[in-house]
Amino acid sequence: MSKRTRVRFAPSPTGPLHIGGVRTALFNYLFAKKEGGDFILRIEDTDQNRYVEGAEAYITEALSWCGIICDEGPHIGGDHGPYRQSERKDIYRQYADQLIAEGKAYYAFDTAEELDAHRKDHEAKGKTFIYNWHNRNKLKNSLSLEASETSKLIEAGTEYVIRFKSPEKESLELYDLIRGKITIDTATLDDKVLFKSDGMPTYHLANIVDDHLMEITHVIRGEEWLPSLALHQLLYNAFGWEAPSFAHLPLIMKPVGKGKLSKRDGEKLGFPVFPLQWGESQGYRENGYLPEAVINFLAMLGWNPGTEQEIFSLDELIAQFSLERVNKSGARFDPEKTKWYNQHYLQQMSAAELARRFQPLLNDVLREKGAELPGIETIEKVTALVKERATFIQDLWSLSSYFFIAPESYDEKAVRKQWKEGTPAILRNVLDVMLTVQDFSSEEIEKSVKKHIQDEELSFGQVMPPLRLAIVGAMQGPHLFDIISLIGPEETRARIEKAIATL
Repeated sequence: MSKRTRVRFAPSPTGPLHIGGVRTALFNYLFAKKEGGDFILRIEDTDQNRYVEGAEAYITEALSWCGIICDEGPHIGGDHGPYRQSERKDIYRQYADQLIAEGKAYYAFDTAEELDAHRKDHEAKGKTFIYNWHNRNKLKNSLSLEASETSKLIEAGTEYVIRFKSPEKESLELYDLIRGKITIDTATLDDKVLFKSDGMPTYHLANIVDDHLMEITHVIRGEEWLPSLALHQLLYNAFGWEAPSFAHLPLIMKPVGKGKLSKRDGEKLGFPVFPLQWGESQGYRENGYLPEAVINFLAMLGWNPGTEQEIFSLDELIAQFSLERVNKSGARFDPEKTKWYNQHYLQQMSAAELARRFQPLLNDVLREKGAELPGIETIEKVTALVKERATFIQDLWSLSSYFFIAPESYDEKAVRKQWKEGTPAILRNVLDVMLTVQDFSSEEIEKSVKKHIQDEELSFGQVMPPLRLAIVGAMQGPHLFDIISLIGPEETRARIEKAIATL
């Protein structure tokens, strides 16, 4: 009987969750759900010096907004907790002690100043200092010291770390689900610190112990962790545990140039790199992106379905996702493509749903201007007329402001071209015709105005452009008679009379 699939997303609460981290969480989630398994959130907060207040809450809220729902985690519990590493401190110590007892790890008493001196000495000789098999018996540790001396140092409260004793000359065979077979010469590895002098484990030990105790079957993480794969496999071997399967995801690359996507790229080119706002850094949510769009474009960064399909719901992504179709090379981030996805999902929304989301923004603007607040039915009708040109919810205001507020100015170029000497008289007559329409519907208004144009032997160019200018203030907007019908006869009169008086 095969094991139940269990994956984890294990961020450190050292700041906001980068969009690359969200993608890692997404790929873990998609894989788990595809396999009918569990997605666990674990907070790796062993580095207390870098802990940032509010970062954990941010991570939880960001995943929730994206629709990446955890099966277990610090905020919901589970059978394998605690899910914060800071609450598992005693667990790690016993495993570090086990490695020492078995001769697979050792105490190291070298001070930071001593190690720095060794590094500088090596650099002066054109070498790189590595703390491992070739020099560990010459350095200040329990391998070079007598057992009694080691005990005295510990009893005296001398600071120490616990280092892993990496094999001297082994050929380590590793396998990555994305990159295939990898062979490492252990002679090139250093003896990593497993337990720090502050009594906290390093990422490496805590990570391995937690993954084992939480029964993680697959570790899916960014490729920046690929250099740690050899150590992690060696730790599994040292404990005699079965290692999970590993998959290292490609980097998300800058839109232009070389290197991975950074916060600075977003600031420079004007797009978010965080899912939610953090301090002065805007998030996708605050910039008007829909979570469905964010999930869709993130899924396509480094993964492809093998078809031309680009639009996927979350359920469709789950059904089609596989690690076999994750690319080895980095995926270039395209800010314009993210907008394309958002526009698609916004266009799929009903006018009623768009109106509901637009209403708070609209009301805030209208209150600031001292204007009357429209009902939701009016907002829905307006939204239905302008939505096809919107990419974000906030675009709806610039596309529809004239429905709610009379023009405060008029497009100068349009005025020069469309407003002639006889225009005021023509518009007064057109206004009189419109005000006689009993059923002030778009169809009836249009019918009456067109009949008037024909009867008076006018051209449409003499009437329609200046009429739009008077109503909208510019040569933009949907069908003009739809606008006139929605603003009503009194507002129509006021706008035309104002245009005549002003222009």
